[in-house]
Amino acid sequence: MTAQTPPMGWNSWDCWGAAVTEETVRRNAEYMAEKLRPFGWEYIVVDIQWAQPTAVNHSYEPFSELTMDGFGRLTPALNRFPSAAGGAGFRPLADYVHSLGLKFGIHIMRGMPRMAAHRHLPIEGSEYFCHTAANPNSICAWNPDMYGLRCERPEARAYYDSIFRLYAQWGVDFVKCDDIAREYPHCRREIEVISEACRSCGREMVLSLSPGPAPLEQAEHLKQYANMWRITDDFWDDWRLLKGMFERAEKWCVHAAPGHWPDADMLPVGALRQCDNPEDRTRFTPAEQRTMMSLWAMMRSPLMIGAEMPKNDDFTLSLLTNGDILAILRESSHAHPLRTTDLESVWVAPRTDGKGLYVALFNLSDKKRAVTAETELPQGVLSECRELWTGRRVLRPGRTLRASLPAHDAAVYLLSWN
Repeated sequence: MTAQTPPMGWNSWDCWGAAVTEETVRRNAEYMAEKLRPFGWEYIVVDIQWAQPTAVNHSYEPFSELTMDGFGRLTPALNRFPSAAGGAGFRPLADYVHSLGLKFGIHIMRGMPRMAAHRHLPIEGSEYFCHTAANPNSICAWNPDMYGLRCERPEARAYYDSIFRLYAQWGVDFVKCDDIAREYPHCRREIEVISEACRSCGREMVLSLSPGPAPLEQAEHLKQYANMWRITDDFWDDWRLLKGMFERAEKWCVHAAPGHWPDADMLPVGALRQCDNPEDRTRFTPAEQRTMMSLWAMMRSPLMIGAEMPKNDDFTLSLLTNGDILAILRESSHAHPLRTTDLESVWVAPRTDGKGLYVALFNLSDKKRAVTAETELPQGVLSECRELWTGRRVLRPGRTLRASLPAHDAAVYLLSWN
C-alpha cells in the first residue's frame, strides 16, 4: 500500500513560489540526500507553474503561455528545466533525484490547460478532444491557467489517464493536485477520476490533494481516494495560524492511518520566500518551531519542508534530524488530545509495540507556564521517561508529568515500560 507512513520531503513553494528551477531542485535534493535521508526524508517535490517560462515569484501571471505537448499535457519550461529538452520532460531530473536514493514529485492543477481546450487538441491514446472534456464553467478562483473537466464524460477519464501515463514515464513518485481538496461537492467526481487514473497508470504514486480546509464530513471519501489531503489553507510562519491548528488537529487526528493522512501543510522553517528576499527566514521562534514539529508528529501529519535547505542553520538542521521526534510518525497510533484550552494543550499517543506512550505538553500562552498531564500507565514496570527535545531523563517519574515551558514552547516525553 502507498504511504504506509506519513510522507516526508521537501516542496519548493514556500521558498521559491512559482519560480523554482532545475538547478534549485538539484541543489536541494543533494542536501536532502546528504543531511536528511538517514532520518526518513525522501520526497523532492516541484510545486506550481513549472510549465510557465516567465514565472518569477509567488504570483500568477494571467494569460501566460504555458509549455505543453500536442496532446494538451503540460511539459517543463526549458529555460527553467533544461534537461527536459528533446521531449524528455521531467525524466532526467527524476532520474537524478532517484540516483540520490530519493523520490521525485510534481504539482498539478486539476483539469487541463485552457490553451489545450481553445486549440481543440486531441487527447493522447483516445479518440477524444480536449475541448469536449473541458468545462469552462469550472475554473480556479486564484489561478488563471486551467479548466476543470466534465467528469461525467469518458473524455475526462481519457485525459487524466493520458497525463498520469506521462508522469509514470517521467518516473514521478508523488503528485500534489491543487484546487480540489476544499472544492466539494462539485469536485467530488473529479477527485475520483484523478485517483482512478493515478492508481491505474502502472507506477506507484502518492496522491496529495490541496488546498484546504478539506471538509471534515468528507473524511471517508478522502481516505478512499487520496493518500493525503490538506486540512488548512496555506500555512505560514504566523503564531495565530499555528495555535489555530490545534483545533484542526483534534478533529482530524482520528483519520490518520496507513495509506491516508490528514495534512497540516508545509513546515515554514529556515530560509523562506527566497524569490522575494534572499535574506528572509522563518518568523517562528525556536519555541514555536518545536511546537509545530511536535504537533505535526503527534497527529502524524505528512512533513514537507518549505525552506531553501542548503541555507539551513544549525538549529533548523537539528529540528529536522531529531530522530526521536520523527519516530513518532512511524511508531505511534491513535494520537489524541487529553485537553486543549486557550492556554495549553496535552496530547498522548501509544506506541504501536505496546511498550510505550508519547506525551506532548504545549504552552499556548504568551507567558512562561507550567503544564501538567495525568497519564494512565499499564501494569508493569516503568523503565524510563525521557524528554525527546532535550534528551533529558526524568528520575522517578510517576503518573503526573509536569514541565515549566516558555511561551509557545513544547515538551514531548516517551514513557517506556517492560
